[in-house]
Amino acid sequence: MATGDAKVIAVTKYQTDEDVELAYETGIRDFGENRVDMMLERQKQFEGREITWHLIGNLQRRKVREIIDTIDYFHALDSVKLAQEIEKRATKKVKCFIEVNISREDSKHGIFEEDLEQFASELQGLEKVEIVGIMTMAPYDAEHDELIEIFTKAEQLRLKLKKIYNTANQLSAGMSRDFAEAVECGSTMVRIGSALFV
Repeated sequence: MATGDAKVIAVTKYQTDEDVELAYETGIRDFGENRVDMMLERQKQFEGREITWHLIGNLQRRKVREIIDTIDYFHALDSVKLAQEIEKRATKKVKCFIEVNISREDSKHGIFEEDLEQFASELQGLEKVEIVGIMTMAPYDAEHDELIEIFTKAEQLRLKLKKIYNTANQLSAGMSRDFAEAVECGSTMVRIGSALFV
């Protein structure tokens, strides 16, 4: 699987511990889960391993306390109140991506692109929330040209964000079906599930 310079995050949703063990043995060290309960269970099974943990799904404020100190990256920050809760509960810096709903789908979380600068400015001053970039998802049925348009926009937004946060060097974009287009447009992290666990 060629991903250029992008880091592969193995998304372990629906996978067995045996499958995850196999991925670990092949050298993968970045693992992602969508749900807090599944992440905590997975971390328990692989305690003591050299793993970077990515929470890539929605996080409810009431669950921040139980998960935030166990993860390295949070890919779906889309609320000032959530950021404030992370600030309150975390005992270390957490690398966070701002999730942007570029395709404006009702089924997706994330802020809209026109709200990015205001949203980012409202997070300034939070010491535990380290803004590292933009995360986005393309529509499931998007064709090549639409994918390129969405991922190019995401990279443009990252560059805009970097003017506010010098730490915004990452773009989390691309999954099993569209990672090639995402990498072409500058993605530095691709979230791969079904294409990896076959």
